[in-house]
Amino acid sequence: LPALPAASAARAFFIFGDSLVDNGNNNYLLTSARADSWPYGIDTPDHRATGRFSNGKNVVDLISEQIGSVPVLPYLSPELDGQNLLVGANFASAGIGILNDTGIQFVRIIRISKQLTYFEQYKHRLAKLYGPERAARVVGGALTLITLGGNDFVNNYYLVPYSARSREFSLPDYIKYILSEYKQVLRRIHGLGARRILVTGVGPIGCVPAELAMHSLDGSCDPELQRASEAYNPQMEAMLNELNAEVGSGGGNGAVFVAVNTRRMHDDFIADPKAYGFVTAKEACCGQGRFSTASASAPWCPACAPTATSTCSGTPSTPRSAPTASSPRTTSPAPRTTSPP
Repeated sequence: LPALPAASAARAFFIFGDSLVDNGNNNYLLTSARADSWPYGIDTPDHRATGRFSNGKNVVDLISEQIGSVPVLPYLSPELDGQNLLVGANFASAGIGILNDTGIQFVRIIRISKQLTYFEQYKHRLAKLYGPERAARVVGGALTLITLGGNDFVNNYYLVPYSARSREFSLPDYIKYILSEYKQVLRRIHGLGARRILVTGVGPIGCVPAELAMHSLDGSCDPELQRASEAYNPQMEAMLNELNAEVGSGGGNGAVFVAVNTRRMHDDFIADPKAYGFVTAKEACCGQGRFSTASASAPWCPACAPTATSTCSGTPSTPRSAPTASSPRTTSPAPRTTSPP
């Protein structure tokens, strides 16, 4: 993980985004983007699925540990009440993107506009219990993480040949469009009081097993998807610089919006998976068919050995060797549906 801005002062943790950071909200929804069955959670202490798209912890859990916090509850959890509200809330929902038409195949998911509405509701609940001044301090002193963008490519622009968005926009124009929409989302998060905001880029989406199964004959990364993330990330960073200037924050540790280079982290893993305790970065750790990505969440699907393959499906989010991992597979992600939500 990168150095966390003013992490020691963070008294709460807020999470927005997709399946990479969802820790159970979709369990409460009628959606096909679910992580509530085996093999998800196979490396948790009780070997049960928790709603995380992982075999154990996800990156949100690791950050919580880094800032000395207990795990943040999903916003839809009935346990998120009372003192648990002071810890923060996770609003993320697998399948969503920056755009509202991303992930429509997953039916009921919490789109980013709704996540922000829930954030407003959270603030009202907090103020009702602890007063508006303390609520403002909790939100202003918290760490906020937002992870979006990947689905706008794999579950929208490139979802099917000649998708509606690919007919409407060239790739460069599409990137400009989604970043302009993202800018509005980030402005609203800031307007709601968040002041320490980590914004992740898009990883090597052309290299994940789910995409290899659809686009690759020999296991090489899909060049078009790779081109998309390569073009997106530097423009996202430029957009964050504009926002920092707009809100009057400086660079470095004083920045409100901080870019997280997930592409570089994942490229290191793909280039040398053995350095992270894996044999290959090209296959999911559970599933059938090409690159072990088919029927990954079926109850009869065999799980891989702890060091056999790269991920429990689709997209590596944190390496096996992460310092807070409690087992060899604790932080590797798990299977996705059609394309990673």
